[in-house]
Amino acid sequence: MKQKIAGLLVVLLIVTLAMASGYGLDWIFLYPMLMSFLWIIGGLYFYYHWEDAPRHQKKPVLKAPPFVSIIIPCYNESANVAETIAAAAAQNYPSFEIVAVNDGSPDNTGALLDDLATHYPMLRVIHLAKNQGKSMALRMGALAARSDFLVCIDGDALLDPDATLWLVKPMIDNVRVGAVAGNPRIRTRSTLLGRIQVGEFSSIIGLIKRSQRIYGNIFTVSGVIAAFRRSALQHAGYWDLSAITDDIDISWLLQLNHWQIQYEPCALCWTLMPETFRGLWKQRLRWAQGGAEVFFKNIRSFARWRNRRMWGVMLEYTMSVAWAYSFALSLFLWALGKMIPLPVSLYVPTIVPPAFMGTLLSVLCLIQFALALMIESRYEKHMRRTLGWAVWYPIVFWMLSLATTLVGFTKALLKSSHKRGLWLTVDRGYR
Repeated sequence: MKQKIAGLLVVLLIVTLAMASGYGLDWIFLYPMLMSFLWIIGGLYFYYHWEDAPRHQKKPVLKAPPFVSIIIPCYNESANVAETIAAAAAQNYPSFEIVAVNDGSPDNTGALLDDLATHYPMLRVIHLAKNQGKSMALRMGALAARSDFLVCIDGDALLDPDATLWLVKPMIDNVRVGAVAGNPRIRTRSTLLGRIQVGEFSSIIGLIKRSQRIYGNIFTVSGVIAAFRRSALQHAGYWDLSAITDDIDISWLLQLNHWQIQYEPCALCWTLMPETFRGLWKQRLRWAQGGAEVFFKNIRSFARWRNRRMWGVMLEYTMSVAWAYSFALSLFLWALGKMIPLPVSLYVPTIVPPAFMGTLLSVLCLIQFALALMIESRYEKHMRRTLGWAVWYPIVFWMLSLATTLVGFTKALLKSSHKRGLWLTVDRGYR
């Protein structure tokens, strides 16, 4: 509870300073521009320094490829798991196993996995008696794995044939690398919402990971595709069973234990995403709540000098939450000022940005999208076509981020720390 109070006070302090300074409304519009600028600069540097370097143009060659374990936690994945296992089994890698963990699925996922094991000799299946959550499924898979190098993917994910090779190489090159984040791509594109997410994962999520890798540490690996060094997981204590976002929690845990996390954009994986507003809301609310839980859990750790490399991640997250609360407070004061007289210090005359600021924000957003899609087009053809959908992004996703942050942060504040993070039925989109 003390950690939650401390985290809340930090956020409220930033909100108070922003509003009391008289620049609160300006900060609401300046913050997205600042972050977009940082993502552009960091993404450009990452691309030209690493991605576009000659050594990164060809598929890596490993002199002595280590044995690898591909772990697939499954819950109610009967519609997708056969396709996922087939893609995993088709890896262009000399020696690997597949460990599928059926976390008490009430559908026929378990029976389907047992049948698949008769067709794929590298597949082993672990059945858990009841639903205990993705973190537990990952932990059981890691403990049962025969390798120190673990590639973890979702039960609906399709690995690119060379993904394992790209994920393992950074851990071989540097013994301090505890995890490698892959590059998830969107499969569901039959609705406008699905197509917007194609642009989002390329121009926002991919660019953020690139820039965070340049400026310091990564906020989170992707839960869809990530590789881990098992000895690093053991040192950090494995996944927290109460975390509802296993990927965010383990990312912070590894980095606070001084393990590096690298981002490898060539490690591709195709996944399904929500294509309804209800499904998207549930997914992003879970992400927001999970991020807040990790923030509260680790707030006291950031006071230590030894954890200074995580200060950038901490500051970025705190500012994003403070931005959401500042926006909500400004909107409330603007509406209240229309009904009753307010003191000058509290009166918000308008929530519409000045013309020059709105234009600048729009131009910067388009530059960001164009740059990111140019970078991502080397991994996926016809990416430039998604630039036309980018116009919807500020409306759909910034407002969605605002709402989910407010609700998710509050839910994390009220959640019991001992409650187990269980699987939820998710929207897989239309295929």
